[in-house]
Amino acid sequence: MHDIIHRLEAKREAARLGGGQKRIDAQHKKGKLSARERIELFLDPDSFEEWDMFKEHRCTDFGMDQGEKIPGDGVVTGYGTVNGRLVFVFSQDFTVFGGSLSETHAEKICKVMDHAMKVGAPVIGLNDSGGARIQEGVASLGGYADVFQRNVMASGVIPQISMIMGPCAGGAVYSPAMTDFIFMVKDTSYMFVTGPDVVKTVTHEEVTAEELGGAVTHNTKSGVADLAFENDVEALIYLRRLINFLPSSNREKPPVLPTDDPAERFDHSLDTLVPDNANQPYDMKELIIKVVDDCDFFEIQPDYAKNIITGFARMDGSTVGIVANQPLVLAGCLDIKSSIKAARFVRFCDAFNIPIITFVDVPGFMPGTTQEYGGIIKHGAKLLYAYAECTVPKVTVITRKAYGGAYDVMSSKHLRGDVNLAWPSAEIAVMGPKGAVEIIFREEKNDPAKLAQREAEYKEKFANPFVAASRGFIDDVIMPHATRKRICRSLAMLADKQLENPWRKHGNIPL
Repeated sequence: MHDIIHRLEAKREAARLGGGQKRIDAQHKKGKLSARERIELFLDPDSFEEWDMFKEHRCTDFGMDQGEKIPGDGVVTGYGTVNGRLVFVFSQDFTVFGGSLSETHAEKICKVMDHAMKVGAPVIGLNDSGGARIQEGVASLGGYADVFQRNVMASGVIPQISMIMGPCAGGAVYSPAMTDFIFMVKDTSYMFVTGPDVVKTVTHEEVTAEELGGAVTHNTKSGVADLAFENDVEALIYLRRLINFLPSSNREKPPVLPTDDPAERFDHSLDTLVPDNANQPYDMKELIIKVVDDCDFFEIQPDYAKNIITGFARMDGSTVGIVANQPLVLAGCLDIKSSIKAARFVRFCDAFNIPIITFVDVPGFMPGTTQEYGGIIKHGAKLLYAYAECTVPKVTVITRKAYGGAYDVMSSKHLRGDVNLAWPSAEIAVMGPKGAVEIIFREEKNDPAKLAQREAEYKEKFANPFVAASRGFIDDVIMPHATRKRICRSLAMLADKQLENPWRKHGNIPL
């Protein structure tokens, strides 16, 4: 018995060291934590239960049977808790064969994903891998496909979050792409389908790994990633914070966090937030922060498609998803990027029982050949589809402009909005007064004075919330300072909302 215990401890020690102290030191020199240090920092203290610590690869080709077999085979897997709530985690170990994915490496990941689905708990992937293990050939590719299949089956069932903390290239990028959120670490992580050398060979473009697929690139240009962090520690702290907003599965409601911030709180500074000049911008984030619990707003994709804001907050202790036009950027217009960004966020909230609050100040869809050639019709329809399909509680507040088709798209009453409110400054119309008058009274276009008079008449009649309110499209016109109180009361009323879409295998969203 003594011998077997000694062997067990020796094997555990070998597994904990991964590729050895020298390689761990090399990780630290690059500003990266080791796979186990990341898990230790991410999970609650002493909560990690590891699985398959002794699993080894079975490859015999290219001298792999003669070489070193490291217990764990390049990935640490298991489960633990975050603030007392169960999560499953896998953390790839770059010190073991560059974190490359083998058949057994994939089996370990699949095992925790299968169990997460069974018990209804989030799966967190800490990715740091050189890609498929070339020596294993098609077996490693099969391993990737096994993981992909589970990503798809888990989608909308349990939250899946990918933290890219090192290289992620080739087939490896598709698993994170199918998860709900992707976080990256600046300067040490990158994602791309083909690396800089292949790009140079095929397209003759000179580009660095950072320019091609670094954290800044994917958070500002491509929209592939949701947030970028300065280092591993900051990234893992924010990851814990995000999990606090999310339910463990689609069978649960989001967690409730008691707050001392009164639901009936007024904020009179909101009465002067919207400028008198309809063309003057203001910061919609100011409204969000002043309305939510404790000014705590977790923004998603803050550096991409900035003309729309998405993120999580709490109202009277309960998690909500927030979608808001941002007048400071492109006047808050909807374009291709913002439509896709918001549609994906709305669908996530709907899948996981998170009520959606929509703040509207939208002058319309972005005009121009770039948008039309890029497919704004189909991409804009994604947001329309997402809101129309959504069955969670939906509360909409129109602060200023709600023009044309964009009014319909932004969670209007016609798309089964539950409570639709408007500020007195709201303007709900087919288009802005100037454009409308120039079309309706085009025969008077050579008479500026008359046009100005017509514009004033149009503004008086249509550039207000009362026409929509008279038809019941707006439930009430409220004072801005009472926004938090009215939203909290609406959400309390909607707490037991039940609404089901017609049975179908799945819809055909305009992709």
